[in-house]
Amino acid sequence: MADPARAAGLQRFFRTGPGEYGVGDRFLGLNVPQIREAAREFPGLPLREIEELLESPWHETRLMGVLLLTQAYNRGDPRDKERIYRLYMRRIDRVNNWDLVDLSAPGVVGTHLLRRSRAPLYKLARSKNVWARRIAVVATQTFIRHRQFAETLRLAKLLSRDQHDLIHKAVGWMLREVGKRDQRTLTGFLDGHAARLPRTTLRYAIERLTPAQRKRYMTAPRPPRRK
Repeated sequence: MADPARAAGLQRFFRTGPGEYGVGDRFLGLNVPQIREAAREFPGLPLREIEELLESPWHETRLMGVLLLTQAYNRGDPRDKERIYRLYMRRIDRVNNWDLVDLSAPGVVGTHLLRRSRAPLYKLARSKNVWARRIAVVATQTFIRHRQFAETLRLAKLLSRDQHDLIHKAVGWMLREVGKRDQRTLTGFLDGHAARLPRTTLRYAIERLTPAQRKRYMTAPRPPRRK
């Protein structure tokens, strides 16, 4: 199924060059629908074999691993779900690009913590690992779908001083998702915090607001930088 020409494009798209966020990642050249179709052929794959997929140097193989974990979590009984969640959290080092995070964090981490303590998210958000921090905020998409917005807003404040563009984008994306369901909650948050948010975060967050609202938030006076 590999496509060398597509793989070359993916190497560039996922920033795999020296000093970039995806440095060292390797691609076969598959798209997400192909990987999903392959994953559907192995609905009962044991967790130890899914973990072998996560160990792969190939991006698409790791993506298949996290998709299988998400599928298994959806089908599992409470004991299975706990095992899958713990495996995911233990192997965050292999959930190591933004698409792997975005396609799995809500379905495993977010769903598992929906009716549990949210403390693990704050540990992730304080990690030096950028993917752990992205998992923390993207996992809250599950809470947003259940109209639970508090964790997203708290994490947005916590991560407002993060230096990584991929975190700025993820936080802005989740704030936009909040606004889709409750614009008053979003604008209330922005009224108090827009000036302190990274510009990328703010642009993502306000995409669905009116032109007048967008202009107001984008031109809000920025606080002086701390030395």
